[in-house]
Amino acid sequence: MEKFQSVLNLHLKHHSALGYGLVTLLTAGGERVFSAAVFQCPCSTTWNLPYGLVFLLVPALALFLLGYVLNARTWRLLTGCCARGARSRSCGAALRDAVVCAQLSAAAAVAPLTWVSVALLGGAFYECAATGTGPLARRLCRGRDPTCEAQLPLAPCGQAQASDAQALLKELKAQSQVLGWILIAVVIIFLLIFTSVSRCLSPVSFLQLKFWKIYLEQEQQILKTQATEHATELAKENIKCFFEGSHPKEHNTPTIKDWQQISSLYTFNPKEQYYSMLHKYVNRKEKSHSIRSNEGDAVIPVLGFVDTPGMNISPELCPY
Repeated sequence: MEKFQSVLNLHLKHHSALGYGLVTLLTAGGERVFSAAVFQCPCSTTWNLPYGLVFLLVPALALFLLGYVLNARTWRLLTGCCARGARSRSCGAALRDAVVCAQLSAAAAVAPLTWVSVALLGGAFYECAATGTGPLARRLCRGRDPTCEAQLPLAPCGQAQASDAQALLKELKAQSQVLGWILIAVVIIFLLIFTSVSRCLSPVSFLQLKFWKIYLEQEQQILKTQATEHATELAKENIKCFFEGSHPKEHNTPTIKDWQQISSLYTFNPKEQYYSMLHKYVNRKEKSHSIRSNEGDAVIPVLGFVDTPGMNISPELCPY
């Protein structure tokens, strides 16, 4: 039991890093299986380029969109934004939403960049696409066998009769692998710079960030427990009244506006130290006062984890 608790604590402390690591491993493994089992270059002058590009880029696009779908902040941002009666948003609120969208895009780009990098290191997709590119084929075959350009699209299948065309596959694979390593290096450097700058600009200290994360874990656990108890009591009362034909007792339940306010994206204000939108809501000065947007509020990249926790409920992607 103690070992299980240790593993659980490790997951809670490093769930973000473990999640990104798992996504990277699954994407890399999926690409290799996909490349070996599904990909078959048509070895055609007409189809090599589109076929190779589709296998290289379309799965990356699908993974990018899936990254948006699986991110809890996406649904916090979108849910209710098009509802009737929604107020027109100010320039400041629109700018904050744009910053959040940029953060969502950066998080969603992990899997597609992994796919493209692993695919380039493998070289099969690039070889197929490059052999079907006319200008590149002419440049590669310059000064070689006269039939090289015509035979080059057949090289990925090993059907090229010209020895020069078959030998060019090694050069194309080398180009693909160099591009793959360059992409990996650029991504790592960008992540290092972004993480360093966001930490440097953090308005709170390292230890307060750790305390903040502990608070959020406890708040979400208690919120789920209290919400379950309240929903159970309300359901029991309604069912009891239905069968008895009586009128239900009055239950204090948050209004639609209350839920909307604590579900909005978190904004940091140096004048007020609140650890979540719920914390901010219960400490509002007036009951009618909106907490969504106040003067001095800002979206801080290093505090993006505040919007991530939920009551362990994933958004439903189907109506049933």
